Amino acid sequence: MEATDATGPMRKTGAMRKMRAVHSSHSSHSSHNSHSSHNSHSSEPSKSPELQPSQPIPHSTFHIPHYLCITGPTACGKTRRAVALARHLDAEIISADSRQVYRNMDIGTGKDLDEYGDTPYHLIDIADAGEKYNLYRYLQDYDAAYADIRRRGRNAILCGGTGMYLEAVLSGLRLPEVPVNAALRDSLSGCTLPQLTERLASMKTMHNTTDVDTVARAIRAIEIETYYLEHPEAAQTARVDASRRPEALIILMDIDRESRRRRISERLRTRLDDGMVEEVRALLDRGVDPETLLAYGLEYRYVTLYITGQMKYAEMVQSLETAIHQFAKRQMTWFRGMERRGFTLHPIPWDIPDEDFIARVEALLQEFPQPQSPQSP
Repeated sequence: MEATDATGPMRKTGAMRKMRAVHSSHSSHSSHNSHSSHNSHSSEPSKSPELQPSQPIPHSTFHIPHYLCITGPTACGKTRRAVALARHLDAEIISADSRQVYRNMDIGTGKDLDEYGDTPYHLIDIADAGEKYNLYRYLQDYDAAYADIRRRGRNAILCGGTGMYLEAVLSGLRLPEVPVNAALRDSLSGCTLPQLTERLASMKTMHNTTDVDTVARAIRAIEIETYYLEHPEAAQTARVDASRRPEALIILMDIDRESRRRRISERLRTRLDDGMVEEVRALLDRGVDPETLLAYGLEYRYVTLYITGQMKYAEMVQSLETAIHQFAKRQMTWFRGMERRGFTLHPIPWDIPDEDFIARVEALLQEFPQPQSPQSP
């Protein structure tokens, strides 16, 4: 699959509109008024500190490291900051979000395409909803997008909150393509998730539970580890050598717990008002397998459970809100893990003005040495 090459704002009609109350990196832009049972959330949410969009700034002449990354937990305003910095540095944005790759999944993933304006972005809307997209494909698409941006003489900013994708890119990880092992899948088809988890844990050190969120993911993870055992040369290419990491400046949008929780809750109410239930129902009507939507997690999981009659509306809202808060905590755990694994993350407050944010990034960029000019003979 080729990476997208957006050369301007890709506006969504109907699904993407101006945000009303909360200006965050994962808000949505469409309207919805169909759920009278949601009246308990109809009051206007309290406003966050107003952050004005930055205006284009003359390009900087600082040396840009190989990787310039903006990350942070959900609802911290990553996209908006990346756009402000991209305008300043003549850069394009490469998304690191495992769900924004899917078309027609706009509200639940918080694509916020209106925020990009005329700033080109990549790796958003590149796969059909229901399609299988994984880290292997992401790394291929990232390489294609990055090479295209650099070939045109522009800088690249990696922006997103999917820790596994971010760390794979920043580590210089390269994964071999692992074929389907039908015989192995058949032998595992009757196993429970705990049984699969135990088997996978016997094959590798498990740093997180991403591989065992579902039976399908656990079987695929076992399939990959089995392939590596049978093909040691492939396993070697998948190992990361920290000493060979390209230079990287990683900005962590630093948001306090209470602000993060408030913004998550406000944003969820906005998404529900803006048509998130209708978005998921439309996916089901197009034939997307409910099990696939459940595997996408969070908004798509809980709204699917509601639509298919497995949850009441109020229960869905409460459970989803709790799940998003838990997800944000897991993101912060991942970022702390990255620091333990040798990455340096530079925290910058989430709510400072754009000009102050850019000034802080420039101060960090000054620490990177300028490339040496070739010596004359």
